[in-house]
Amino acid sequence: MVFYTFGLVANLIAAPFNALLAEKVELHLTGRPLDEGGGIAKALRELIPTLIDELRKLIYSLLWAAPFLILFLVPGVNLVAPVLWFLYTAWMLALQYIDYPMANHGFKFSAIRSRLRGRRLLGLGFGAATAGMTLVPVLNFIVMPSAVAGATALWVGELQRNEARL
Repeated sequence: MVFYTFGLVANLIAAPFNALLAEKVELHLTGRPLDEGGGIAKALRELIPTLIDELRKLIYSLLWAAPFLILFLVPGVNLVAPVLWFLYTAWMLALQYIDYPMANHGFKFSAIRSRLRGRRLLGLGFGAATAGMTLVPVLNFIVMPSAVAGATALWVGELQRNEARL
């Protein structure tokens, strides 16, 4: 619980800075700045809405965590509970980090969930890789910026391209 609580609080604090990082990574990948302009001024303007969106993600994750945690108490089912918990963690990490580049394009958390649900295996694969990195000592210190950069590359390479077709 300490690990997850620390991760949630760290993400809450870093959210405005992660949006800036996603913006810069996208600029590097595409060579095009965001249409609505960004930078520090935008980050300050978006501080309160970003924190509210982070709280929505926190509530969503807690609402889904409770049933998964209860599975650990059910005899027989508790044998598969760790696998289900890992899949839950992978999904939550995918939502957490893909949020930054998509929010930079005006997507809200509910729309991000909906879009990622359409590419569930892609999201789970990204989230599983991110979760795996959190388990490696020392590497886990750079997971957050690496995951933001990776999610931005995922947005530019896969999700945004599909967005243009919709």
